[in-house]
Formats: sequence, structure tokens, C-alpha cells
Amino acid sequence: MTHPAHATTAPATDYPHYRELRSRTDAPAGSSWKVFGTDDQLGTLNFLRLADLARSADAVRAGQAFSLDLRSDTIAPSLAPTREPLVHHIFQRTPFHRDEWLDRFYTQYGSQIDGLRHIAHPDHGFYNGADGTTFTPGTETLSIHHLAQLPIAGRAILVDLDRYTRAQGAPLDHQAGEPVPLATITAALHAQGTTVLPGDTLLLRFGWLDHYRNHSTPEWRENLVHKQFHTGVLQSEDVVEWLWDHRIAMVAADNFAFECWPAQPGTPFLSEAERRGETGDPHAGIMHRALIGLLGMPIGELWDLDALAAACATDGRYDCLITVSPLPIVGGVGSPANATVLR
Repeated sequence: MTHPAHATTAPATDYPHYRELRSRTDAPAGSSWKVFGTDDQLGTLNFLRLADLARSADAVRAGQAFSLDLRSDTIAPSLAPTREPLVHHIFQRTPFHRDEWLDRFYTQYGSQIDGLRHIAHPDHGFYNGADGTTFTPGTETLSIHHLAQLPIAGRAILVDLDRYTRAQGAPLDHQAGEPVPLATITAALHAQGTTVLPGDTLLLRFGWLDHYRNHSTPEWRENLVHKQFHTGVLQSEDVVEWLWDHRIAMVAADNFAFECWPAQPGTPFLSEAERRGETGDPHAGIMHRALIGLLGMPIGELWDLDALAAACATDGRYDCLITVSPLPIVGGVGSPANATVLR
């Protein structure tokens, strides 16, 4: 396996534009299957090779470091009905020794990475045509440990949608789970003066975690597991096209699912069965299917971006150096993020 994060120059590979992916007949339309190789395990993280890591380190100028991980007890109760808080045990062999273990450890509970095993496209399957029936513990295909072994390191850019929309006099409505279109993201980038470069990791701050921690009621937090209305990116083909054509390596945000939840009416990501009204899938129409299943783009969720955003707002610079260290669990579906930025 190659290690694109260590490349010093961009390869000669001329990746297709998204419109070309949309017209494919040798693979699902809109997919990057086989673009990075028939046995690729990394998806869009291959774009890391388009950036010079030494030049990416030029973003470290203020001498600041930020962890993007939440404490293990921040999210309570769970935001998803299929996940539960971990149970932590500490034991000792002698009075001078301590050891521990975890029960009920859901790797995608708090600050997390959705790996390439996480979501398939209902009509086409998992990224690169992988057979999901083989996804058992200890198996290799699309396992999260491949992402850990890269390692993931490069330039990241923060888009502070919370500050931008407040400055426009239209703060995001987290109570209602407001959908945010691509036009708002690009407008915020323009207002910040932030340039997107190939191989970047895109960090979107909606201000959702600030709302959750500092401005919401216990009743609202308690009901989120059943009344799942979450602010996020509006489902649209133009978002997927923009991410691919800008050669974004991965995306992450400070909210539940990167995209708004549930998928909005008019989403283009419904399966054929859903278009016919034949399923009751709670994931109906989500953009994860196109990003993870078709493009192979890992997604970070519930990343703590508030302190980083405050520092960026102070000096007006929104680029940084990022490292992300998933747990190297062979056969893993996802992982805690273990993300750090330097600026």
C-alpha cells in the first residue's frame, strides 16, 4: 500500500471531474470506484498525495495546538438509538497498580470518524464494490486500520459557518435542524478569505456543539435520540461535486452527521426502492451514501471546533496542520477521531 501523506510532489494522475464520474458506465454513476485502483482501501484520502506535507506545515505559525476530541462524557444521553455510553471499569492486582477495560464501547459515539465500511449505497453497495458480507472482525477490506496506517496528516481549513451566519444577521436554527446549502459554505469561505487547496481536510463549524453544551435545555438534549433534527449540510449533488472537484481528502464537522438530519425533501440520494415508497429506512436519502459509498470519503462528526474557531477569528487565518489517528482496529467500521491541529 502506498502512503500518500508522505508524498512530496503530486503524481501525474489526472483525476476525472465529477461530471465525468456522473457519466460513467463501467461503474456506478457518480462513483470513484477503481479510480484509485481496484483494491483501494483509502478512497479520497488518496488526495493527500496532491499536497506537499512540508508546505502544509507552513500553516503552523501561531504556535498553537488544539485537540478536536470531546470528553467521553460530553454527549449524554446518546444521540443515536443504536449507540450507548461506554461503561468504564478500573481494577487492581495490588494496592500499587491500576488497569482498566471498557464495556459497551461504541467507536462512533462521540468525536468520531465514519470509515468506508460504515455506509453503502443501497442500489450499488459498498465503496469500490466491496462485499459487505465479508465485513467481520479481523478482516482487511475497507477496515479502519488502513486509515490509521497512512497516517492521516496534512492541511486543514476551517469554515466557521456559525460566525458567518451570525454576522449576516441570520444565525443557524439548531432547534429546528437547519439545512445549510453549498452557497452558504462558499460565501463563508469568501468572507474568511480562505483558499481551498487539493488534499485539504474540510472542517465545518455549525456551532452545534456550542448550542448543545451552552444554550440548549435538558429536555431538548434528552429528546434528540427520538426527535433527530440536526443542523448540517443540505443534501445536494452540487455539494458532492464541489468536494470531489476541489480534491477534498476528508470532511468533518461539529454536528451529528456532517449533513442535516433527516435528509430533506427533494434529496437526490434516495434509493430506487425509496423513490417507489417501498422502504422505511431511517437513512433514506442521506448524502453519506454518495460520499462514503460512492466516493470513498471518510466523514468526521462531533469534532470540537470551538476553541480552534476562536483562535482563527482572532487573527483571521483559517488554515492549520491536522493529524487524525483512528484506532488501528483490524476489521473496524469507525473510530474515535483522535484529531489534533497545529496553527
